[in-house]
Amino acid sequence: MNDRSTDPAYTGNPRFSRRAAFAAVAFAVVAGAAALPSTAAESAVVIPAPADDLAASTAASETAVVAGGCFWGVQGVFQHVKGVTNAVSGYAGGDEKSAQYESVGSGATGHAESVAITYDPKQISYGRILQIYFSVAHNPTELNRQGPDRGTQYRSTIFAQNADQARVAKAYIEQLGKAKAYSQPVVTTIELQKRFFPAEGYHQDYLTLHPSQPYIVYNDLPKIENLKKVFPDRYRAEPVLVGNRNAS
Repeated sequence: MNDRSTDPAYTGNPRFSRRAAFAAVAFAVVAGAAALPSTAAESAVVIPAPADDLAASTAASETAVVAGGCFWGVQGVFQHVKGVTNAVSGYAGGDEKSAQYESVGSGATGHAESVAITYDPKQISYGRILQIYFSVAHNPTELNRQGPDRGTQYRSTIFAQNADQARVAKAYIEQLGKAKAYSQPVVTTIELQKRFFPAEGYHQDYLTLHPSQPYIVYNDLPKIENLKKVFPDRYRAEPVLVGNRNAS
């Protein structure tokens, strides 16, 4: 079984121990040796597009930073979105000194596992990025958790890069609430102009590099399938990878 204890990132961190334990359960489920765990993989929620969006831009690229649980799955989703030119796993919400995996895993740094999404605004809008984020990338009704992961480092947060992004995000959250798009309230917060720090190299492109890892199979690959089904016009089969960009 390929679990995190064999990954180069594993150093006895309790978070890795929890993930490895969950991976063992998920593997047993796949093998028919156990019942489904209580934290099932998320289903997509079909939601309306934002009524308020950023005006069309002539810029070559724009950046959106979002957090929604483990960055592996969120990065993986946006790497499969047409119009996205790069998606980098990292940390946002805290300071530079604590922007490292071992520290962030404590839940005491103010950071959230985040993804910086670089996109071509002539191909996809900020509002559509948020629609995908809320619909298939994570569950915005879970407070300080996503699936099996617990702690403020897994919070649902939009790290707005400017006041316009913050306005669109706030209006969209209110729109989804009024539409009762979810059975529970959206708990996503907005944090303005918090600096983003890229994560360690072994976290980049993790979903693509480890597609048979049980945690990925159970929690993250369904998100890619949901993207394909709910946003067929936005889905691309070949992901844009950080590793490929670094090699070019």
